[in-house]
Amino acid sequence: MRTPIWCRGQASQVGDACREVIDQLLEVNALFRLRAAQGVLGPRKKYGDAHLETACRKAITVGDPSYRTVKGILVAGTETDPEPETGDGGASAFLHGPEGLFAATVPTQIPGGVHDDQGRDDAEEAAR
Repeated sequence: MRTPIWCRGQASQVGDACREVIDQLLEVNALFRLRAAQGVLGPRKKYGDAHLETACRKAITVGDPSYRTVKGILVAGTETDPEPETGDGGASAFLHGPEGLFAATVPTQIPGGVHDDQGRDDAEEAAR
Protein backbone atom coordinates (compact mmCIF):
# COMPACT_ATOMS: atom_id res chain seq x y z
CA MET A 1 0.00 0.00 0.00
CA ARG A 2 1.57 3.25 -1.13
CA THR A 3 0.12 5.56 1.49
CA PRO A 4 1.31 9.09 2.37
CA ILE A 5 3.38 7.53 5.16
CA TRP A 6 5.05 5.17 2.68
CA CYS A 7 5.79 8.10 0.33
CA ARG A 8 7.39 10.11 3.12
CA GLY A 9 9.50 7.11 4.16
CA GLN A 10 10.73 6.49 0.60
CA ALA A 11 11.46 10.18 0.11
CA SER A 12 13.53 10.23 3.31
CA GLN A 13 15.63 7.39 1.91
CA VAL A 14 16.27 9.38 -1.28
CA GLY A 15 17.29 12.63 0.40
CA ASP A 16 16.26 15.90 2.00
CA ALA A 17 15.18 17.66 -1.20
CA CYS A 18 12.97 14.73 -2.22
CA ARG A 19 11.47 14.67 1.26
CA GLU A 20 10.73 18.39 1.00
CA VAL A 21 8.97 17.94 -2.37
CA ILE A 22 6.86 15.08 -1.02
CA ASP A 23 6.03 17.03 2.15
CA GLN A 24 4.91 20.03 0.08
CA LEU A 25 2.76 17.83 -2.14
CA LEU A 26 1.10 16.06 0.80
CA GLU A 27 0.77 19.16 2.97
CA VAL A 28 -2.77 19.99 1.82
CA ASN A 29 -5.26 17.41 0.50
CA ALA A 30 -2.89 14.47 0.98
CA LEU A 31 -5.25 11.94 -0.61
CA PHE A 32 -5.91 14.18 -3.61
CA ARG A 33 -2.16 14.65 -4.24
CA LEU A 34 -1.11 11.11 -3.35
CA ARG A 35 -0.81 10.12 -7.02
CA ALA A 36 1.53 13.05 -7.67
CA ALA A 37 3.69 12.06 -4.70
CA GLN A 38 3.81 8.47 -5.94
CA GLY A 39 4.71 9.79 -9.39
CA VAL A 40 7.67 11.72 -8.02
CA LEU A 41 8.99 8.55 -6.43
CA GLY A 42 8.28 6.39 -9.52
CA PRO A 43 11.41 7.35 -11.52
CA ARG A 44 13.56 6.28 -8.58
CA LYS A 45 14.00 2.82 -10.11
CA LYS A 46 14.87 4.13 -13.58
CA TYR A 47 17.11 7.10 -12.71
CA GLY A 48 18.40 6.25 -9.24
CA ASP A 49 18.36 8.12 -5.94
CA ALA A 50 21.09 10.62 -6.80
CA HIS A 51 19.41 11.85 -10.00
CA LEU A 52 16.01 12.03 -8.32
CA GLU A 53 17.46 14.00 -5.42
CA THR A 54 19.16 16.53 -7.70
CA ALA A 55 15.99 16.87 -9.81
CA CYS A 56 13.97 17.56 -6.67
CA ARG A 57 16.55 20.10 -5.49
CA LYS A 58 16.40 21.84 -8.87
CA ALA A 59 12.57 21.87 -8.80
CA ILE A 60 12.66 23.50 -5.37
CA THR A 61 15.23 26.04 -6.58
CA VAL A 62 13.06 27.14 -9.52
CA GLY A 63 10.04 27.41 -7.21
CA ASP A 64 7.86 24.64 -8.66
CA PRO A 65 8.22 21.43 -6.64
CA SER A 66 5.58 19.44 -8.52
CA TYR A 67 5.42 16.06 -10.21
CA ARG A 68 5.47 17.56 -13.70
CA THR A 69 8.55 19.66 -12.99
CA VAL A 70 10.54 16.80 -11.44
CA LYS A 71 9.55 14.45 -14.26
CA GLY A 72 10.43 17.06 -16.89
CA ILE A 73 13.85 17.64 -15.35
CA LEU A 74 14.59 13.91 -15.31
CA VAL A 75 13.31 13.24 -18.84
CA ALA A 76 15.27 16.18 -20.26
CA GLY A 77 18.36 15.13 -18.33
CA THR A 78 18.94 18.64 -17.01
CA GLU A 79 19.28 17.68 -13.35
CA THR A 80 23.06 17.83 -13.64
CA ASP A 81 23.16 21.16 -15.50
CA PRO A 82 24.60 24.07 -13.53
CA GLU A 83 22.15 26.41 -11.87
CA PRO A 84 21.29 29.49 -13.92
CA GLU A 85 22.82 32.72 -12.71
CA THR A 86 20.45 35.08 -11.03
CA GLY A 87 20.58 38.80 -11.39
CA ASP A 88 20.09 41.34 -14.09
CA GLY A 89 22.11 39.54 -16.76
CA GLY A 90 23.97 42.73 -17.59
CA ALA A 91 20.87 44.78 -18.32
CA SER A 92 21.09 48.44 -17.49
CA ALA A 93 18.78 49.78 -14.82
CA PHE A 94 16.37 52.68 -15.07
CA LEU A 95 17.09 54.61 -11.87
CA HIS A 96 14.96 57.71 -12.32
CA GLY A 97 11.74 56.33 -10.83
CA PRO A 98 8.26 56.21 -12.32
CA GLU A 99 7.96 60.02 -12.43
CA GLY A 100 10.97 60.26 -14.71
CA LEU A 101 9.82 57.34 -16.84
CA PHE A 102 6.36 58.71 -17.57
CA ALA A 103 7.13 62.41 -17.32
CA ALA A 104 5.62 64.59 -19.98
CA THR A 105 8.34 66.04 -22.17
CA VAL A 106 6.17 68.48 -24.08
CA PRO A 107 8.11 71.60 -25.09
CA THR A 108 6.82 74.79 -23.63
CA GLN A 109 4.96 76.94 -26.13
CA ILE A 110 5.38 80.63 -26.45
CA PRO A 111 1.95 82.27 -26.74
CA GLY A 112 1.57 83.78 -30.18
CA GLY A 113 5.09 82.81 -31.18
CA VAL A 114 6.32 80.61 -34.02
CA HIS A 115 8.52 77.65 -33.25
CA ASP A 116 11.66 76.97 -35.23
CA ASP A 117 10.32 73.73 -36.65
CA GLN A 118 7.06 75.28 -37.88
CA GLY A 119 8.82 77.47 -40.44
CA ARG A 120 10.82 74.55 -41.82
CA ASP A 121 7.77 72.31 -42.14
CA ASP A 122 5.94 74.98 -44.15
CA ALA A 123 8.93 75.45 -46.46
CA GLU A 124 9.25 71.70 -46.99
CA GLU A 125 5.57 71.38 -47.80
CA ALA A 126 5.77 74.23 -50.32
CA ALA A 127 8.77 72.57 -51.99
CA ARG A 128 6.82 69.34 -52.51
